Amino acid sequence: MLKGIPKIISPELLKVLSEMGHGDRLVIADGNFPAQSVGKDGIVIRCDGHTVPEILDAILKLFPLDHSTDKPVMLMEVPDGEDVKTPIWDIFKVIIGKHDECGGAVAGTIEKPEFIKMAKESYAIIATGEGALFANIMLQKGVV
Repeated sequence: MLKGIPKIISPELLKVLSEMGHGDRLVIADGNFPAQSVGKDGIVIRCDGHTVPEILDAILKLFPLDHSTDKPVMLMEVPDGEDVKTPIWDIFKVIIGKHDECGGAVAGTIEKPEFIKMAKESYAIIATGEGALFANIMLQKGVV
């Protein structure tokens, strides 16, 4: 056990967060995201019993966002023609605001195909049991 590390952060996840460098990306994926196939050539960490907001809050206690870019946080856009509401994005912005002085303004959106392409190139994907739709979030690591 370590002091100050949220209990939701497993040893495997702590190792990955420590290994990541400036500019590396981390995806926290909802339960519908194809984490295993998208991350087949990289690192996939299973956190099935947890939600994206729980994991996001714990990670941002340890993880600096990259302020060398305007949008170090990316959300997967809902494709045109799909009638899906994303109230979880408001929760994400509140959590980000707790841990980053720029608040929710650091979050942007990208189209689903681009998000998946970037996820394939990310350092790691965390697969959660989140049931909300389009609750996928990508963080770009900054410096301490």
